[in-house]
Amino acid sequence: MYEYAIAWDWLMFAVRWLHVITAIAWIGSSFYFVALDLGLKKHPDLPAGAHGEEWQVHGGGFYHIQKYLVAPAKMPEHLVWFKWESYVTWLSGFGMLCLVYYAGADLYLIDPSVLDVSKPVAIAISLASLAFGWIIYDLICKSPFGNDNTRLMVALYFILVAVAWGYTQLFTGRAAFLHLGAFTATIMSANVFFIIMPNQRIVVADLIAGRTPDPKYGKIAKQRSTHNNYLTLPVLFLMLSNHYPLAFGTEFNWIIASLVFLMGVTIRHYFNTTHANAGNPTWTWLATALLFVLIMWLSTVPKVLTGETADAKVSSTQQTFMTAEAFPKVRDTVLGRCAMCHAQEPGWEGIVTPPKGVMLETDAQIAAHAREIYLQAGRSHAMPPANVTQVSDEERKLFVAWYESAVSGEKTQ
Repeated sequence: MYEYAIAWDWLMFAVRWLHVITAIAWIGSSFYFVALDLGLKKHPDLPAGAHGEEWQVHGGGFYHIQKYLVAPAKMPEHLVWFKWESYVTWLSGFGMLCLVYYAGADLYLIDPSVLDVSKPVAIAISLASLAFGWIIYDLICKSPFGNDNTRLMVALYFILVAVAWGYTQLFTGRAAFLHLGAFTATIMSANVFFIIMPNQRIVVADLIAGRTPDPKYGKIAKQRSTHNNYLTLPVLFLMLSNHYPLAFGTEFNWIIASLVFLMGVTIRHYFNTTHANAGNPTWTWLATALLFVLIMWLSTVPKVLTGETADAKVSSTQQTFMTAEAFPKVRDTVLGRCAMCHAQEPGWEGIVTPPKGVMLETDAQIAAHAREIYLQAGRSHAMPPANVTQVSDEERKLFVAWYESAVSGEKTQ
């Protein structure tokens, strides 16, 4: 059964890699078309119905691109659709959510000091929040309130702030950030699946039938595409944040998340403005830098990391590892070789917070991270980096024997 941990880790790596590949494809095409759309030039010689054109050079050749705001006079013979990048990015991201946060809910999703619920309840809350978020967002956009784009985006920002705070009242800090990213990414991908693509299919169907397409479908799709454009960078930050406890493991983590959305706006405003040849708003970089400095300050004032509290409950899985015959030796080895970094106040020079928020100071903490210890310090030499604390081969074998005996229920020889 212990080989399952290795296979599971490789499965997570494969799904994560797929997620990165498809995200690059989706974000790349999205950013390209936004820049293209903003840079279109108008002149009197354009074909009938054409909104603008642009000449580009890349890969040793020239490209002549024309955009029709509603549709061309007749259906082109070859039409390229951009949709699967979005769908597979969401599906692979949801796969990561299942593999890491649902399968490891006791460690990564549930914090009893925040909300003491069972794994099925926590997972149900997670799933419901993603579906509920899309439904509310879609209803607001389709309501008369959504007719004013500026008013709508301001309202959506405050909704995201409320959601950020709400997630911190439900899950661990790490899971709260991840779920805020998943919440936003779900809206983005659903925009493509439920709004942008169906509207474009309506336009195509009208062209095939010889009807004049209604411009409202393009207008609606454009609104949702603009939302996706401004949400992309914050989603990337939130997805990467699980590697940086200073972002999610503080008392003010929901405020940090709120400021990240503002940084996404300032950065995209700069690029959107320059691509549209509407100026060079360099002030946005100063604003972004100031917001980031504010985030850095909030991450350490006060210095409170999420993690187990003194009265944290011990799960049955943790009990299994804590009662294993080799655990006393494992605990002494971890405290001597690992705890100088993986502590609430690390003693290793240059490290101010425990890497990835992992603390290995108590029996419960060591047992909770048994799988990580087994994989990174037992079956591989990933930890400690460069073996700076000189973990011996015998100690690594001890980690392996402890984990495998606990999982299989056998006594350590």
